[in-house]
Amino acid sequence: MNDLKWSKGEKTIARRAFDLAYERECENLAGKLKDKANGIKEPRDLWLIHEFLSEQLKRIEEKYDFRYSVLILVFALLLKEGWLKESDLAGVGEEKMEKIRFLANPKR
Repeated sequence: MNDLKWSKGEKTIARRAFDLAYERECENLAGKLKDKANGIKEPRDLWLIHEFLSEQLKRIEEKYDFRYSVLILVFALLLKEGWLKESDLAGVGEEKMEKIRFLANPKR
């Protein structure tokens, strides 16, 4: 994937889509956190929330990598998980989109 070149316009679209997916996932996480916080019944529940957040932070930090050399893989995963729609990537070159689509759904 290192051989793909991103135009200035594609870089702008990529950044916007990346940030949008991150926002969507964080909003979803915030909802889960609110549910967990509302369910606190005893002190131990606080530490379960801490564990939950630590796990989520690790997962998100591993996933959201804005290096152009891995961005195709990142976008494929975000598309597969539903944090991005193809329309969020409108304007990204067809060669890149074909790779993203294939990686997101190789059985297509």
